[in-house]
Amino acid sequence: MALRSGVALAVLAALGGGVWGLTRVSEPEPGPTTMEIPALSVQAADVEPGTVAPVSISVKDKPRPGAKSATSAKSAGKARTNDGGAGGLWAWAERTGKIIGVPPRALLAYGRAEIAIREAQPGCRLSWATLAGIGRVESNHGQFGGAVLTEAGWPSKLIIGVPLNGSGGVRAIKDTDGGRYDGDTEVDRAVGPMQFIPSTWQRWASDGNGDGRADPQQIDDAALAAARYLCAGGRDMASAKGWWEGLWSYNRSVEYAQKVFAIADGYARAVKQ
Repeated sequence: MALRSGVALAVLAALGGGVWGLTRVSEPEPGPTTMEIPALSVQAADVEPGTVAPVSISVKDKPRPGAKSATSAKSAGKARTNDGGAGGLWAWAERTGKIIGVPPRALLAYGRAEIAIREAQPGCRLSWATLAGIGRVESNHGQFGGAVLTEAGWPSKLIIGVPLNGSGGVRAIKDTDGGRYDGDTEVDRAVGPMQFIPSTWQRWASDGNGDGRADPQQIDDAALAAARYLCAGGRDMASAKGWWEGLWSYNRSVEYAQKVFAIADGYARAVKQ
């Protein structure tokens, strides 16, 4: 079923570029970055591209002691399925969310994606914090435009980006999905909490919540697809070289990567205190 057009979300400049052939870190040409909330409110880190990666942290690293869980097992519902109940990943997401101000349901998705990619590609060493940095810059963790991230992992209203029609500094990308994901049959638009363009989603579509289908609006699916995308080609996301290559494959913009760096590094440092 085709998706309806939703609120405008700023576009990933080169998400569909498939930049997997980088053999060294070289600064790309500056690309357009989002000029709308939530990315506008993120201060870019003052770091030289390719010289350092954000602090690396894993879901196995316990957050500092904090308030007890405020969500009951009943209200957590399906979000707790296969995540270890009160002592597992959901509890980690609740504790960590209180520290860094991220919705636990979004953290659950980032944590699930880190665990899944670690099992599939242990050499990638992707941290949930990098996925959270992308999620914050792209959609404020599925909350852009007044959306609320539901218990099942879908935003309460569809997150769909501006038309990729070449105007206003964005790329021109003709329709690749017949409007299936973005509701636009003329040009493509980025979709979902992690802002995939349809052609990229069709390549990396993932089922992160185990319901038998892949939906770019569902945050578990989108986070796992983003993890696979970042880790492609044997990339090591804990190294400076690998991290910058990964972010530039996702969006070929120095400022964009610096914004994600700032958020990811801040999240990791706050939890490690």
